[in-house]
Amino acid sequence: MCGRFTLRTPTNALVEQFGLKAQVQLPLRYNIAPTQEVAAIRILSEVGTRQLDMLRWGLIPPWAKDPTIGGRMINARRETVSTKPSFRSAFKHRRCLVTTDGYYEWKKLGGRKQPYYIRMQDERPFAFAGLWETWRGGPADSMETPLVTCTIITTEANELSRPIHHRMPVILEPDHYDVWLDLELDRPEPLQSLLVPYRSEEMVAVAVTTYVNRPSNDDPKCIKAQEA
Repeated sequence: MCGRFTLRTPTNALVEQFGLKAQVQLPLRYNIAPTQEVAAIRILSEVGTRQLDMLRWGLIPPWAKDPTIGGRMINARRETVSTKPSFRSAFKHRRCLVTTDGYYEWKKLGGRKQPYYIRMQDERPFAFAGLWETWRGGPADSMETPLVTCTIITTEANELSRPIHHRMPVILEPDHYDVWLDLELDRPEPLQSLLVPYRSEEMVAVAVTTYVNRPSNDDPKCIKAQEA
């Protein structure tokens, strides 16, 4: 799964990396947790170009009566994302890029869990394959401000991360961003072909301290390597 990640890349570098037109200033984040806001790139039909929006992490389906369901939908599995009722409509019509530069995973070691920080070797930013939805409060309610939420798709782990955890987030190739964001593409086959483990040789996993375990800790100490 993917339960925590970072976005510590300066905003101007994100603008260049992801081909954004407008620049918004984002705080540097070292421990993004579920139900918090994440920086996601979408293309909306009324705009037609990539835009960076802050979405709440934990997808709430439009038909949900209780928004707490989002806390259980921070991830969508590649194997069922196109058929599961909670995700299938978003998979067809509402896909996004969740911007990041690294994520955390925990390895079970006896009675404890060792956190690892997994990133690109050159520390460049990248994008998770994400889906988004708009929730307006359920059938009986009407929210003045709709809640826009998202989820991150996971797949089988690559060789690097498999010893830590059997799942990993889908990291999209930059050449595939346009395909993933294409509003006209709603067939599952070409989309499913993108949901594969990323190349191990370009990534590194670093053991870090349990300081990251507390979501309230959100500073550079989270990614500091654990001393041997």
